[in-house]
Amino acid sequence: MEAAKNMSIANLLVPFSIVLFIIAIGVILLYHSFQKKLYINELENAANKARHQEDLLENAVMVQETERKRIASDLHDELGAIISIMKMNLLFIMQKEKKGKEEPDPATLETLQNLTRLAETGLNTVRNLSHQLMPPQLAAFGLIRTLNSFADSINGAGLTKIVIDVPDELPEIEWMTTLGLYRILMELLTNTLKHAQASLVTIDISISNKNELLISYADNGIGLPTVGTLKAGMGLKNIEARVNVLKGTYNISSPPGARGFQSAITIPL
Repeated sequence: MEAAKNMSIANLLVPFSIVLFIIAIGVILLYHSFQKKLYINELENAANKARHQEDLLENAVMVQETERKRIASDLHDELGAIISIMKMNLLFIMQKEKKGKEEPDPATLETLQNLTRLAETGLNTVRNLSHQLMPPQLAAFGLIRTLNSFADSINGAGLTKIVIDVPDELPEIEWMTTLGLYRILMELLTNTLKHAQASLVTIDISISNKNELLISYADNGIGLPTVGTLKAGMGLKNIEARVNVLKGTYNISSPPGARGFQSAITIPL
């Protein structure tokens, strides 16, 4: 009787244990499935956030370029026209002063001449600012000829020599990439000319077998500051932002405190 009772309990415990085991396995599988879905959601959220940041950055650069174009147009068409009219009127007054009197007042003529020179200086300043904001030669002649023209103007001063090495044939580059590369290289050149005390700048442009544009930039200046004083200035931040918009990479291979500055830029075409 007792043996039969023990057998009955054993028969009940075995299926009960199996059910508990199955339930435990199910809970573990559900937990892992939940964790996997949570991890996937986190990855998707991070990817969406990264894409959103990229879109914001691209829109910011587009807005910046649109505003540059508008300001350049206003400077050239409006302010430039106003200064031109002022200059013409000053020349007219000066000629009238010379013709109206046998002996024109030297002080008056000198004042008119000074004002005319100031107007001419203002026109040149407006023209230079307009071209820096949106260089007309970039659209007309392309990136390489524009860079060579800038290099010729710097080389003519005799303080810093800029050497640009490019292949004979470059593939056609879309406008936003051309404009972005121009801004990046001009930012690098501006930093070198202002801060590096360099006598030589080399820019090598080539095409990789992966259809990527490779730009190597180097100068022989004083290099980057030491680690304790190194700060990411607006120039380097602007370069990094523009490279990110072009879906490229930007690396600096100059350790802080070392002589010279080198950087490598890769832009997919």
